Amino acid sequence: MTDPEKLELDVRPIPPREKHPRIFSTFDQLPEGGSFLLINDHDPKPLYYQFQAERPGKFGWEYVERGPTVWKVEIRKEG
Repeated sequence: MTDPEKLELDVRPIPPREKHPRIFSTFDQLPEGGSFLLINDHDPKPLYYQFQAERPGKFGWEYVERGPTVWKVEIRKEG
């Protein structure tokens, strides 16, 4: 990410039970077309499946970095 205005959400220090609620809250507050960079210590593939189930057709998902110690995913809010 080269955009200094890009919202970043680093979930590594967040307790596990709070991670997905925080991520979905961040997503829900985005304007249509907005995005944020999710930073995690493992591949957030289960989160992708949760987005597919709970926000079908409403999100974009693009890996920016794929480990081995840090994963970064840009999550977009689509119409």
